[in-house]
Amino acid sequence: MAIKSLSFGAFVLAILFGASDCAWAQKKDPQVRISALKGLDWLASEQHRQGYWEANGGQYRVAMTALAGNAMLCEGSTTTRGKYSKNISLAVDYLLEMSQPNGLIGYKNDYHYTYGHGFSMLFLSQVFGEEEDARRRDRLKEVLTKAVQFCGEAQTAAGGWGYVSAKDGNDFDEGSTCVTQVQGLRACRNSGIPVPKEVIDRAVEYINKCTASDGGVQYSIRGGGSRPPITAAAIACLFNSGEANDDALAKKLLKYCEEKIVGSGNQSQFFGHWHYTHYYYAQVQYRLGDDKWAKYFPEIAKEIMRKQSANGAWKEGHVGPVYTTAMNCTILLIENGYLPIYQR
Repeated sequence: MAIKSLSFGAFVLAILFGASDCAWAQKKDPQVRISALKGLDWLASEQHRQGYWEANGGQYRVAMTALAGNAMLCEGSTTTRGKYSKNISLAVDYLLEMSQPNGLIGYKNDYHYTYGHGFSMLFLSQVFGEEEDARRRDRLKEVLTKAVQFCGEAQTAAGGWGYVSAKDGNDFDEGSTCVTQVQGLRACRNSGIPVPKEVIDRAVEYINKCTASDGGVQYSIRGGGSRPPITAAAIACLFNSGEANDDALAKKLLKYCEEKIVGSGNQSQFFGHWHYTHYYYAQVQYRLGDDKWAKYFPEIAKEIMRKQSANGAWKEGHVGPVYTTAMNCTILLIENGYLPIYQR
């Protein structure tokens, strides 16, 4: 359709989104953004003055801070511009302070510190790409460079990662932590931080070895059964690692997910990992193009908005409302396309 034949509203959408995306843009539900902003407003109100967020029981401060800050970046704010600029800036400062001499972003005595480390690499690298302050940019580069080095040294002999480094965890590996590391590494690489290719290659081979005959990714290289949440995350991991959408392994994993992850209902088999599943599966569906996204997103957005509390938070799950709210806001805002790591 030629631009001159569009209505004025459609013409504006064509300018904003491109003519090919205009039809989908016109179908967007304004309530989705309203819901996401309510969630982000709640997150902003829950941030501690030192800059961090935390899960239930005061746990996982580093991981929660990175996830909440990343959700705010998805809205379009940066450290210097936008509604949540102050919140993002405080979160960045907190995570920079959490950088240890060995490169770990987090606490050595946190028995799940690789989650926080991976999510922090993701968040800080997205900030690094837009940071205007020269001193903070230099500090971000230093912290991220050391974080990448720590991540490589923490990789297990099998090519994966565990809840802690291979040295601290007796070479134990676990699928979900592998994904956070690969996505964080890819985000760092996208922003110009050197990342050894062999680290990513070994991680992709690890996912291959963890893939069972049914197409699902197991909990660990040692077994544990195929898991839909980890499989969805693994596809996102493959896309982030540079594997093409038509890669044979990615296709195999996607077929498994399409059979097991059936929209918003019938999710009880995920044992409380619904948000984790769709946090990654939404990334996969968005990367696959408008046809897939137009079928997936309206249903999942409706389910997310249905469960939102009056104060803007989402309160399901044992980890706590910061976790579920940050993940849900990211899903609702992912198609904004502000963050390179989520772009098609």
